[in-house]
Amino acid sequence: MKILVCISHVPDTTSKINFVENDTQFDTQGVQYIINPNDEFGLTRAMWFKEKSGASVDVISVGTAETEATLRKALAIGADNAIRVNATARDAQQVAKEIDAVMQENSYDLVIAGRESIDYNGGMVPGMIAALTGMNYLNNCIGLEIEGNQATAIREMDGGKETITSPLPLVIGAQKGLVEESDLRIPNMRGIMMARKKPLTVVEPTQEGQQVQTVSFEKPAPKGAVKLVDPENIDELISLLHNEAKVI
Repeated sequence: MKILVCISHVPDTTSKINFVENDTQFDTQGVQYIINPNDEFGLTRAMWFKEKSGASVDVISVGTAETEATLRKALAIGADNAIRVNATARDAQQVAKEIDAVMQENSYDLVIAGRESIDYNGGMVPGMIAALTGMNYLNNCIGLEIEGNQATAIREMDGGKETITSPLPLVIGAQKGLVEESDLRIPNMRGIMMARKKPLTVVEPTQEGQQVQTVSFEKPAPKGAVKLVDPENIDELISLLHNEAKVI
């Protein structure tokens, strides 16, 4: 079985976010980047399939040379090969089309992408990949088993969980629950050394025009001051909810 794991190179949530060029560009100075957490859950599950059934695991990212450190980490965790599409990721459609172009040259039985990335939270790439490739698609995936050519997945839905079976090939949108956080892998020294020798292939983009253009970025407005109300003063609480918060 051949598995492709899509990797997003995203800022650590502890990083301070700023914008430059009149708020039209993200300021990367001093920002630490990591593997997108939803992608890391998927990569860890792919490693389980590799160890259980001998699956081969490729990782792919659309990004400039700065993303290679993140791909090398994925290789150190245990992926066999890495592919970088040499383009700045601008929007979901562009990313999905570039991954589809690579998949046209390399067939995969299972594609694992994070349900969404923690930078833009668009949640569109895995579904677009499935649409472009004609593969079956399951989102919000919190469980996955594969026997032969048949996948059994558990996905989170409003009010509960749903168990679905599907033949391969298949695209899933992974999230927390696909593996536990305690199962996530930290690269050891041996993995880091081996990652330096593993292939990292750079391919040029298809040069298709992007459909979305960023006009400007804006931080959320600062939160207002908190008002504390004595638990015995219900009348004041009702007045504030009615006159200031305007929720009743």
